[in-house]
Amino acid sequence: MTQTRFQIVGSLLRPAALLAYKDQIEHRDDITYPFYTDFPGYQATETAAIRDVVAKEKAHGLDVLTDGEYSKSMWHLDFLWGFGGIQRKIVDHGYRFEDHDGGDFETRKDIGLAITAPLSGKHHHFIDIFKALKVQAGGTAVKTTVWGAAHAYTELTFFDHLYGAGQVYETKAALKAGLIHAYQEFLTEYKAAGGEIVQFDDCLWELFSSDNPSGFYAANGANIEALADEFVAINNAVCDFGHALGLKVWTHNCRGNYASRHAAGGSYATIAKKFLGDQHYDRFFLEWDDERAGAISALAALQNRPDVEVVLGVLSSKISGLDDEDRALRLLNQAAAILPKDHLYLSHQCGFASCDGGNELTESQQWAKIDQGQRLAKAFWGEA
Repeated sequence: MTQTRFQIVGSLLRPAALLAYKDQIEHRDDITYPFYTDFPGYQATETAAIRDVVAKEKAHGLDVLTDGEYSKSMWHLDFLWGFGGIQRKIVDHGYRFEDHDGGDFETRKDIGLAITAPLSGKHHHFIDIFKALKVQAGGTAVKTTVWGAAHAYTELTFFDHLYGAGQVYETKAALKAGLIHAYQEFLTEYKAAGGEIVQFDDCLWELFSSDNPSGFYAANGANIEALADEFVAINNAVCDFGHALGLKVWTHNCRGNYASRHAAGGSYATIAKKFLGDQHYDRFFLEWDDERAGAISALAALQNRPDVEVVLGVLSSKISGLDDEDRALRLLNQAAAILPKDHLYLSHQCGFASCDGGNELTESQQWAKIDQGQRLAKAFWGEA
């Protein structure tokens, strides 16, 4: 499968007409995913917006299309909202991100989850979205982006503690098995619907970086290796199942992206062997838009995996202006000294709207940055 060398991670800024509905969804938990029956006109507005953004993606030369993630409220939780056995809740506090001045920034609060029955990935709404997108795409490739399984497991167990006596799953092991099975059910139906590419998005890895002061390593030190192995094994169980179905299985990793803010630090250097070397993905979208990611030399962990591709997120979706082209080309050249040039791609570090409110830029600035990425890719790889 060949694509142009510039790729998007997935999400794009939502139009105002769609955001009018998304803003209402954020503040209510008496509604049922995908919320169409709760808001008259919402589904038609979403459908029209997706049709429009797909046309724009094609017009700007993108050849692996998404729905702009217009069908989602958040990059991750919508996928679990679509599972059987999941209940969505508004809680007292959102996620903690770092504000521009270094202080705390709190996200939206509709992030609570409850498990009410054994998890099921069957009849997922994402399949309906994919089918419609595939028709609109024509012969152009389509990918579906979903929450990485190990990260979802972390949320359900370490953060939400949704297992134990009296709960649907009495042990972590049972919850893990149920979650993996639900992912596999989804992938089976995705493949049957004509799916070819699935991308698992994941902000988990940097919690294991020894240079991340707020990660697992800071709290547990050397005792985290077994935990890292467990998380890699979860992702590989899902990834290997996808491969057995004949899917291309990709992953995207970043350190958080909410309203142009980030959640974590932590370089790739201390985790590359485990999370790049041991995970079975075909393509890694990696964040390298600032110094938090550390040196490009971490890519050496992939030198013994000749079939793996890397999408270098050396551009930033968090700033409104165009990116520093000299820096981008310098990092691309450094990467090409480590891995074959024809195994590399270029992207922004993350999407432009991982959650529906989006980053701090306009739609015209977004497309200008995408056009810049296309120009840089052609300059570096020599495409016409």
